[in-house]
Amino acid sequence: MGTPAWAEKPCDDYPVAKQARCTTLWKEINDAQAQEVITFGLKQLTRRQAGEITQEQHMQQNFAFIKESADKRLKLLAERMAKP
Repeated sequence: MGTPAWAEKPCDDYPVAKQARCTTLWKEINDAQAQEVITFGLKQLTRRQAGEITQEQHMQQNFAFIKESADKRLKLLAERMAKP
């Protein structure tokens, strides 16, 4: 499934001259968020296997997390790109 399409290539929205810097920042931001994503996924799996949440709840929560995470990363990217 992965990241929403609008968050996969956010650097395409920047001028060509700024895209290399953007790509570097985007990779750094994604790398920094990796542990949060892993932790969420493992907690979800544990809850699902324990019967604490249904398959539908699992999917809804995953989609919500993915959107929230992508929004957070895009905001960080915009903030960092605004700095010289």
